Amino acid sequence: MSAPDIILEIKDLSVTYRRGEDGVRAVKNCSFSVKRSEVVGLVGESGSGKSSILMSIPKLLPPGTAVTGQILCDGCELSNLSEREMNQWRWRRIALVPQGAMNSFTPHLTIERHITEVLDHHSRTTGKESAKRAAALIKTVGLADDVPRRYPHELSGGQKQRAALAVALACEPDFLLADEPTTALDVITQREVLETIIAAARERGMGLLLVTHDLPLAAGVCDKLIVMKDGEIIESGPSRELTGAPREAYTKMLINAITDMESPL
Repeated sequence: MSAPDIILEIKDLSVTYRRGEDGVRAVKNCSFSVKRSEVVGLVGESGSGKSSILMSIPKLLPPGTAVTGQILCDGCELSNLSEREMNQWRWRRIALVPQGAMNSFTPHLTIERHITEVLDHHSRTTGKESAKRAAALIKTVGLADDVPRRYPHELSGGQKQRAALAVALACEPDFLLADEPTTALDVITQREVLETIIAAARERGMGLLLVTHDLPLAAGVCDKLIVMKDGEIIESGPSRELTGAPREAYTKMLINAITDMESPL
């Protein structure tokens, strides 16, 4: 396969969380794909199962979670890989931009060290070359030259999300997974951070799976939308087609709710 033909495929995926003696089925038989160079938005209300799907891809769900179905990337079935084997895929082929980036940083390490650690462990770049690469990545995501020497607590929420993107881009993966990357940011910063993520993915020809509850935000930047409700995919299609002529009542409700919010009182 040539690079643009690399596909991330989710086939008949179900995710069940353990709750005491019972299980909570958060994702129910979901299937879709993301091509390299494609931006796909996974949208729906909180609790609809979006993040459960996304976190199942790099196998980062809590211990004891039952996952069935198939997750394939470039023809390799990730769901069958051991933890050691999966570590060969994380960062190199599939990287995560998490929700609430502060939780993804080690407080006593500088931003530069976070990036160089990924490079040292997952690529052939080391030493001065890693530091040079880290500085270039910081510039790419729109951060100041002094950020590599700073610590996570010294950065604003928007700066931390940009720094998390720099870490995710370090090994030039085929796919980026972004889990509500603009949560808790102000409206202006949300747009700026999202534009940076989209631009970085498109410039590098990466596939991007964006999880968000913000339908209009996703519709404005994604090639394709997948709408989820109660753990199931209820509708999907090209962004313009789906928002222009939704088939499902739930999708219409989401769009109408946004229209009502934007209408003057």
